[in-house]
Amino acid sequence: MAPEPFHVLGVSGSLREQSRTALALRLFLDFAAERGAETRMLDLRTLELPLYRPDRAGNSAGELRMGADMSWASGVVLASPDYHGSMSGTMKNFLDYNWEECAGKVFAYICSSHEKGLTVMDQMRTVVRQCYGWSMPYGVSFDGKADFDSEHLLKNTKVEARLRMMARDLVTYGSLIHKQFLADLAGSDAGTFAANYR
Repeated sequence: MAPEPFHVLGVSGSLREQSRTALALRLFLDFAAERGAETRMLDLRTLELPLYRPDRAGNSAGELRMGADMSWASGVVLASPDYHGSMSGTMKNFLDYNWEECAGKVFAYICSSHEKGLTVMDQMRTVVRQCYGWSMPYGVSFDGKADFDSEHLLKNTKVEARLRMMARDLVTYGSLIHKQFLADLAGSDAGTFAANYR
């Protein structure tokens, strides 16, 4: 029996029409699919998630779709524009909903920024770490205006190469880490953090 493909969920945190953040994310997912992953894209612009409130039941259509996609995912790519040195409010709201769902998954990061987006990716990485998710040790940033042409095509070959590399690495290393997490989850060893999610 063939092993199940690695599931990569891309989450776009931009609310802009024709978002370059979403375009870069779609390219990444295409490259991950070339590496054998099954991919899905969760575009938060179309999801209409209400502001997270811990005292609400959480049964809106957007919340149910998000929950199903996060349950399906083995690896997650978070893509956010740089808003004043921080992730978008849309992305933060998504992460507020998904804390238990991050555990044991492997995350990669994409940021649209004219200033490298380092603080944005560090903030997303910090949230994921607090939720017991694993993170790739690097991310990919790009300048939307400079790196895409008027036809909304990526013209920066260095950015394309980095997206391809990160897609390959997420599928390769992410598969190994997630496989071990699932084994720990199914096992009886109480000395691993996965035991808290049994």
